[in-house]
Amino acid sequence: MEFVKFAFNPLQENTYVVWDESLECVVIDAGNASAKEDRMLAEFIAGKGLKPVLAVNTHGHFDHAMGVQFVKDTYAVPFALSSADKVLMEQGVAHAMMFGLDAPNMPSEVEVDLATTDVVRFGNTELKVIPSPGHTPGGVVLYHEPSGTLFTGDTLFKGSIGRTDLPGGDYTALMHSILNNIIPLGDEVKVCPGHGESSTIGQESLYNPFVTEALNGEVNYK
Repeated sequence: MEFVKFAFNPLQENTYVVWDESLECVVIDAGNASAKEDRMLAEFIAGKGLKPVLAVNTHGHFDHAMGVQFVKDTYAVPFALSSADKVLMEQGVAHAMMFGLDAPNMPSEVEVDLATTDVVRFGNTELKVIPSPGHTPGGVVLYHEPSGTLFTGDTLFKGSIGRTDLPGGDYTALMHSILNNIIPLGDEVKVCPGHGESSTIGQESLYNPFVTEALNGEVNYK
């Protein structure tokens, strides 16, 4: 499995194109929000000779979905998102306005419900769908076990965690997701977040202040 990261839109959201030797690929959290960013994404896919088969989102916030409709329309692929986040997608235009941004092309239809889907498949590759509610009700992380790669969306960042003060956010649920569903995957697993630089679970267990205070019992997240 291989992947590339693009930092798109004014919120510098990480969009990932993930592929394998079959040249089939998925686009994770398509946040491309301008004609220039659309071209960057399309030119990379064409240059590598890739065949997109799915647009998949870790959660439903607008900055992670501003390019989903472009991917759907350009490559005639379905869109995968947890049904628990569908309302956030529907409110995407209004949420974008709260940040002073426009999001006119939010996807109107979700074809694959990640709330009832255990695995995302493309080519010879499987990404395990692991629930990670907290930042949003329907948040998930996507895990490629053979390479130890975890696409965490806005659940876990290098040195931080997803904010829980937005609609649907829940700090207790987020910490349960991180400590019960992510940390046990192992220290060597690479964390590929929805914003910022990559890390590892081991690094976050040692140096992420939100994680360490919970692991050390300094806060009662339960």
